[in-house]
Amino acid sequence: MRILVADPLADAGVAALAEQHDVDVRIGLSKDELLHIVAAYDAIVVRSQTTIDADVIAAASQLKVVARAGVGLDNVDVDAATRQGVIVCNAPQSNIVSAAEHTVALLLSLARNIPQAHAALTAGRWERSTWTGTELQDKTLGVLGLGRIGTLVAQRCHAFGMRIVAYDPFVAPDRAARLGVELLPTIDDVLSRGDFVTVHLPKTPDTVGLLDADRLRKMKPTARLLNVARGGIVVEHDLAEALKTGVIAGAAVDVFAVEPTTEGPLFELPNAIVTPHLGASTEEAQDKAGTQVAEYVNLALAGEFVPSAVNVQGGAIDEVIRPYLPLGEKLGRLLTGLAADGISGEVTVETLGDLAAADGRLIALSVLKGLLSPVCSEPVTFVNAPLLSQERGLNVREVSDPHSDDFVSVLRVTGVGRDGAPIRVAGTLFHPGERERLIEVWDTPVDVEPADQMAFFRYEDRPGVIGTIGARFGEAGINIAAAQVGRVDGSNEALMALALDDEVPREVIDDIVTRIGATEGRGVSLS
Repeated sequence: MRILVADPLADAGVAALAEQHDVDVRIGLSKDELLHIVAAYDAIVVRSQTTIDADVIAAASQLKVVARAGVGLDNVDVDAATRQGVIVCNAPQSNIVSAAEHTVALLLSLARNIPQAHAALTAGRWERSTWTGTELQDKTLGVLGLGRIGTLVAQRCHAFGMRIVAYDPFVAPDRAARLGVELLPTIDDVLSRGDFVTVHLPKTPDTVGLLDADRLRKMKPTARLLNVARGGIVVEHDLAEALKTGVIAGAAVDVFAVEPTTEGPLFELPNAIVTPHLGASTEEAQDKAGTQVAEYVNLALAGEFVPSAVNVQGGAIDEVIRPYLPLGEKLGRLLTGLAADGISGEVTVETLGDLAAADGRLIALSVLKGLLSPVCSEPVTFVNAPLLSQERGLNVREVSDPHSDDFVSVLRVTGVGRDGAPIRVAGTLFHPGERERLIEVWDTPVDVEPADQMAFFRYEDRPGVIGTIGARFGEAGINIAAAQVGRVDGSNEALMALALDDEVPREVIDDIVTRIGATEGRGVSLS
């Protein structure tokens, strides 16, 4: 079979592909050039430069697999590939060690002012007293995001005699304790405790702009901040101002909101260290990415199981279950969005009615995929979701019941928040057309079609609330596509579910909560 390598790939990866297939390495193709030749290939391997969009996939009549030699999949249209029956895979484990080690390298550089001292000396200045540093021993490292990279950083920093505190609402406390990490309930707690704070969070609507001027002011004036995760999580202008005015002592940044870049507010500051997205830039990481993705492409072309596949090959799914997989993923995302402080311990996935007769394991995986995707820095797949949940101390229990009072089939998901309160959501499909409906949110009956962007409010039902909410969304320029109000039986507690045309900023949600006296309000992305 023929394989197109469209972006630079380690020689070891190309060689592994060429052992079984015909490989063409053609770097720097324009989209028109790619469209002209892609029909001849059974597999395409890319990194981050080449985009495989719906047009390319449609033109690739023989295509069986698209492989990304790295972690992210922003440049691959996974939905279009799935509709076309094309497997999409990546190499999610290739760079975690390199990223963790780069974080530690920046940590040491911050502590000892190594880049600044080097620059001064090579410029002819002996500035020994100017660049006095600080020891890591007995200092506190705050880790925002205790996933695989965050965990590796924590383990390595234990060797320096550092105390480790962390925020990750989807890691069980006993799991963190086994790592020697103290879990704290909020991001602000970590910021106020940390002498060094390192960011290892995924980039989501909730984390973009997360560390802004207000948050930075919660840190110690002697503290130092590191970001080797994703650009945009730290507001660069606010960080630069904090460094200039002494709000914090130093920062090291490897990722930027816009890349590539050779200028920015941090670049001229003596207490800032910047590197050009080097987290995965080691020979070992590049070789791992190449050889791992070659292995997965060879498996896909042989029709075998692909461990890093991010979508499910069409023919292997029971037709009864297939339409419930997108719904399951949405319910998982919804549960995560409603649980502001995270899910603790166990998640129960119930299949009710006719759906109970089917094998629900794949449905449970779809729920788990949706649950973890917003909080993991690596792509969550049907394959790695169980391992990622296990690493966080999160268990999934499957329950089937052939009885369903109101609907032919129901999928219900229940989790327990960090405060011990249960959170339950449910959905179903309406026929014909397999139209998705949310029928229960926060234990309250509703009837609303899920949308990419939604908002939910719990409040005491009274006149004027709907108008207040509509007016505030109007002020924010956000159109309400649909809205529905449900009430808890026997009480005056109401739930409003809204489908929106645009993502809703957190400050708008918070303002509405204040205006209507809501007990809770959430903006949730289900896309």
